[in-house]
Amino acid sequence: MQYSDFFRWLFYLAVISFGSFLIGRLLPYRWFDANRFPYQNAAFEKNFYKKLGLPQWQKKLPDMSRIFPHIMPAKAMVDPTPEGLQIMIQETCIAELIHFILVIAGLGAMYFWHSWVGITLTLFYSIGNLPFILIQRYNRPRLIRLKALSERRKEHASSCTH
Repeated sequence: MQYSDFFRWLFYLAVISFGSFLIGRLLPYRWFDANRFPYQNAAFEKNFYKKLGLPQWQKKLPDMSRIFPHIMPAKAMVDPTPEGLQIMIQETCIAELIHFILVIAGLGAMYFWHSWVGITLTLFYSIGNLPFILIQRYNRPRLIRLKALSERRKEHASSCTH
């Protein structure tokens, strides 16, 4: 193995990881609508994630909000208002997009390290982003339902005070 190939490969992955993270922080929320393609869930997805056991293993994966708490919004329910839930819903769309970009852009790392080890690790890197896409797609409909419930409660509370 040539160390220069490894370090170029590693540098490429670091750049696309950090770059996509920054892009995700800079994109306007208004660009992301959970009720439109590609973020709207398909009918088959309703039970798909439970069959994969996603509710059991999703909390075992790394979470950027725990690694960079001052940069990433917390995934905990800190603002259960309709407005706060809308931000969380849009965050799932952004996270899904960023992980999809990392799946595709990660494959470019094979250019820097042509050995079977480099190709294998590159594939692991790209495939390793897929569970994070699934987590966003699993959690988003739950957040949408919670937002609708929060909106109904807010409407009910305001109608009771008048």
